Amino acid sequence: MQYRQLGGSGLRVSLLGLGTNAFGKRADEAASAQILHYALDQGVNFIDTANIYAGSESERIIGRALEGRRHEAVLATKAGLPMGQGPNDRGSSRYHLERELESSLRRLKTDYVDLYQIHTFDPYTPLEETLRTLDDMVRSGKVRYIGASNYAAWELMKALGTSQELGLNRYVSTQVSYSLADRTPERELVPLCLDQGVGIIPYFPLAGGILTGKYAAVESAPQGSRVQTDPSFGAFLNEERVRLGGQVQELAQSLALTAGSLSLSWLMHQPAVSTVIVGATRADQLKENLSSVSVQLGADSLQLLDQISAGTRYGSPFGFYRLP
Repeated sequence: MQYRQLGGSGLRVSLLGLGTNAFGKRADEAASAQILHYALDQGVNFIDTANIYAGSESERIIGRALEGRRHEAVLATKAGLPMGQGPNDRGSSRYHLERELESSLRRLKTDYVDLYQIHTFDPYTPLEETLRTLDDMVRSGKVRYIGASNYAAWELMKALGTSQELGLNRYVSTQVSYSLADRTPERELVPLCLDQGVGIIPYFPLAGGILTGKYAAVESAPQGSRVQTDPSFGAFLNEERVRLGGQVQELAQSLALTAGSLSLSWLMHQPAVSTVIVGATRADQLKENLSSVSVQLGADSLQLLDQISAGTRYGSPFGFYRLP
């Protein structure tokens, strides 16, 4: 396994990380634990979850599976998206964040999380309140580093500037939808992160499986694909993305690679990317994706991938989650 610094911090994270959105939903507890243990055995130390994943079941499963191995993981979770219908069941107020951190710690069976991330920008809470709350969490020892997710570039820069002005701990990372099928972060977010020393953690790196080349057409989904196990995912499929997946697969075959490994490797070659999180519902899926870490792409391959995916810089983000 290769490791990189998480942004400008001293924390080293595995180049491939494990996303656990499927734990407790598309992967039961036994399969999830097997995937997690296999990841740790292979040197994957970055484990990413959130309080809302599978109705909080993802955190519970991880907490049980990590017993005896907590020290091997860089454990990241998030808060901010709705957890209920109450007026304080969402957002990044001190009230909500402190309650959610305590709940996450109980589910994860740990005294601290290594990276605590705000799941999306909260326009209804003063930014200073959020940042002071996070700073207090770091000073208490319950959180080691803080990160953002689904922040627009201007929102992230405002947060970094506020932290600097007030002498508070600053965001070391940001999670964003980023892949060959979604290069919108390159317009503003990537230059900002390079300038400010913020690590990018791409989610949807395979565009939900589209970049593995498994979808031959919008209307035909292979057996066991995400469209079948999670019907709402069908909204992400369109002809342009399916065509791109086919082009990536064609290039991958010429390089004796899988389309998934090629797509992940392209991300790993991008500046500011610290770790690429991939989900899995079976351990063998993770095994295949691990091969991307050792792939070295030549200038010609990188240029071709840039060319066939250039249009995705100017479209809509593949994923972008906001408060209602």
